Amino acid sequence: MKKIKICSVASADITLRFLLFSNLQYLKRQGFEVWAISSDGKWIPEIRQAGISVKTIPITRRILTPFTDVRAFIRLILLFRKERFDIVHTHTLKASFVGQLAAFVARVPIRMYTIHGLDFENNFSLLKKAFFVLLERVIALLVHRAFSVNREDTVKLLKMGIYSPEKLTYLPLGIDLEKFNPARFSEEFCREKKKGLAIPLDAKVIGIVARFVREKGYLELFDAFDRVLQKFPGAVLIMIGAKEPAKSDRIDPSIVLSSRIGKNVRFLGERINVEEFYAIMDVFVLPTYREGLGISILEASAMERPVVATAIRGCREAAEDGKTAILVPPRNVARLVEAIEELFLNPEKAKALGKAGRQKAAQEFNQEVIFETLMEEYERLIREKLH
Repeated sequence: MKKIKICSVASADITLRFLLFSNLQYLKRQGFEVWAISSDGKWIPEIRQAGISVKTIPITRRILTPFTDVRAFIRLILLFRKERFDIVHTHTLKASFVGQLAAFVARVPIRMYTIHGLDFENNFSLLKKAFFVLLERVIALLVHRAFSVNREDTVKLLKMGIYSPEKLTYLPLGIDLEKFNPARFSEEFCREKKKGLAIPLDAKVIGIVARFVREKGYLELFDAFDRVLQKFPGAVLIMIGAKEPAKSDRIDPSIVLSSRIGKNVRFLGERINVEEFYAIMDVFVLPTYREGLGISILEASAMERPVVATAIRGCREAAEDGKTAILVPPRNVARLVEAIEELFLNPEKAKALGKAGRQKAAQEFNQEVIFETLMEEYERLIREKLH
């Protein structure tokens, strides 16, 4: 019997590796023939080594790149027709707009889309917002099933009439609760980890896991950390994430490393073993301006780390203010400092937030449960469209 062929499409290899990799492996275990498409990048070989067929097609994340977009559109059509995929599942707005148009033209039987946040909810001009809404409406016409990773976006899309309840449902991304499990890491392990990073054993550690762009709140975090050092001079800030040289709001880590707080900062770049670094954090911080779903918040919570994040869509989905986290207004350095210092000074509260965070992650974001729900959707559409 011919295997069902599924192809996931994203703009960047980091999306495949850090957001979709576990799901791609799960689908392969279920007996599907699994493919993926993204722009080229350093994570492609590792994805291929996992037995996933990967084709690299340049798909930019910038909205207006017409020549690149047309080339990607044509190459996708040709690939979809050649490989005769049964399902094309796209991720993020730009890759989904180009990918769904190509899948429609190539007559792919089942077309699915995961919405990782609403670009038109950003602080853009009315014209730009209208353009993003138009893209979402076009995608909505093309897909058979769409998933939104947070509830607020789901409600917004339904209220605006972009999707019907029959076509759109809430389905978050999941967390590997075994990988992100604090019980895996002993006190001895944490001591050795700190030593390896030249962090004093008694130092308070703040951590952030996010791409190096301004919208993740790094500039506010640097300012806040400078103030925190006045009260906790031995504190250390760990920064983990990918550099984004092509983004207009990119941040060069050397700026902070050469500043007066630089000796208290550890820049670690991209890491596969990020759970090992959560284990040594006293507080996890994500002062982002925009988030579809705060995956790093969920990872930190699963590791029982207390969280300080911004009170925005996506973060509110991943964390509950006063229960698993302290949520502060975006771009508010004073409140950010206050929240970090409160958790440093009140370890019992910090511990309680971490414990509750692990419980929330287990109840709402267990990736095995989420994968099974997605599998049910695949099977339903396979019955309807292919049999």
